[in-house]
Amino acid sequence: MTAYAIIEASGTQMRVEPGRFYDVNRLANEVDSQLTIDKVLFVKNEGDITVGQPLVAGATVEVTVLRHLRGRKIIVYKMQPKKKTRKKQGHRQELTRIMVNSISLNGEVVDSKEEPRVDSISLSDEVVDSKEELRS
Repeated sequence: MTAYAIIEASGTQMRVEPGRFYDVNRLANEVDSQLTIDKVLFVKNEGDITVGQPLVAGATVEVTVLRHLRGRKIIVYKMQPKKKTRKKQGHRQELTRIMVNSISLNGEVVDSKEEPRVDSISLSDEVVDSKEELRS
């Protein structure tokens, strides 16, 4: 099992793992910028558990800001029964999508995301020939 951490970001606590992305309330950082979150409440790695009181000393989570977006629309409808008072209002939360790069504990990287392999795909002559045969 991979390592994970519980962090506090934008006023919410969430469980994060390296290599995954999460939506948090809007952060004032630019797209593709690196960010270090030091409000780490809990770290688990290979059965080794570190619990903070309230924060884990020396623990950080490195994240990258992927993009800024808006959440789904929430409809707020207020109505007073037996009266002709109705109020309909919508709300879309401003969000930031972040990608967790690594979890560090006391300056030592506990877990980091694996770099995706990029294999070049080339069309062989056999594939092209078989497509031409299908057309005729």
